[in-house]
Amino acid sequence: MVNHMIFVFLLILAFYGVTNYYIGNKLFKWFQHLFPKINRIVFGIIYSLFALTTIINFVLPSSTIVINSNLVNVIGQIGEYWMGIYFYMLLLLIIMDIILFIGSIIKLIPAPVPKSIVFHTRSLVIITVIGLVLYGVYNANQIREVSYEVQIDKDTSLDNLNVVLISDLHLGYINDVAFIADIVDRINALQPDVVLMSGDIFNGNYYALSDPSTAIEELNSIKSTYGVYASLGNHDAGRSYDKIVSFIEKSNIHLLNDEHIIIDNKFVLIGRKDSSPIGEQGTSRGDVSGIFNKIDKKFPVIVMDHQPANMIEYGNEVDLIVSGHTHQGQVFPANLITNAMFTVDYGYYQKDKDSPQVIVTSGVGTWGPPLRIGTNSEIVQITID
Repeated sequence: MVNHMIFVFLLILAFYGVTNYYIGNKLFKWFQHLFPKINRIVFGIIYSLFALTTIINFVLPSSTIVINSNLVNVIGQIGEYWMGIYFYMLLLLIIMDIILFIGSIIKLIPAPVPKSIVFHTRSLVIITVIGLVLYGVYNANQIREVSYEVQIDKDTSLDNLNVVLISDLHLGYINDVAFIADIVDRINALQPDVVLMSGDIFNGNYYALSDPSTAIEELNSIKSTYGVYASLGNHDAGRSYDKIVSFIEKSNIHLLNDEHIIIDNKFVLIGRKDSSPIGEQGTSRGDVSGIFNKIDKKFPVIVMDHQPANMIEYGNEVDLIVSGHTHQGQVFPANLITNAMFTVDYGYYQKDKDSPQVIVTSGVGTWGPPLRIGTNSEIVQITID
């Protein structure tokens, strides 16, 4: 298993290296057109340093070395932004190369392609990437509020229970204390009866959060009738897992790890451990059947399960499942991929009248590049009666 993971890591690293060479080489020739005396070695070193920031971001959560400094935070932030720049540069340069190749084959463009055309097409790519990144950063910070009404036909009345759902905070280098403060204000403005956090509270690295104490104070200021409850996501794992759990508990958030609670003798809330955590996450995911055996069937049952693919594990003993994880792809065209991968990657779903109702949120934060293109960051309000 370990050898397999090392092989996969090396394969990804090789792909990342080759594709960055592809991007860097094309960018150098573009700059060379503008500045003929530009030094290839200096350019290569600068470009490589930017590319390395993303690798550092992936390595740090699994490192046994605890590093928390302003320099590391700056590197971490650059790495997140670089991931978005890298993704769109690679995608658009490949598309442009294919267009130029086909154009030369069908003789719409002279072969070999003139340097002037190559320069202008790469200029178009660079301008487009800059535009996409700027828009993506802006849109990621425009947090929407989305509402659903859910009917649960059981004898126990929920009296228009006001549930606020958030998922995928991904606390870390980008989504830091100011981000938490904004989310808390928005949650409190909705005057919730109960607040649910369906996983990925952290981005895999507790030490990426600049000021955990202040962050805990902010989360402690969430106001709700029945409290705040959370389940773990796949990123709430790794070497700093114990620190993550401690942070959640100090924030007055009730973490449910394959556990249930009966709230105000009105409904049952179940929180599941993640089905495929990235790294250490204490004990592995348990069997939910044991929980169902302890539950009075008269109560409505709500399940927090981070990954919506897990909805196949539940039958008519569950009334509502709330999930996140998909980010609805977060950036185009990844939203096309999540739509194809998941039965429901976003929104409301119910297979049939005897199946659980499912709500999948696109998440309030971002993973990797802090961009939203073709999707939105959101807080979900669910009215249940």
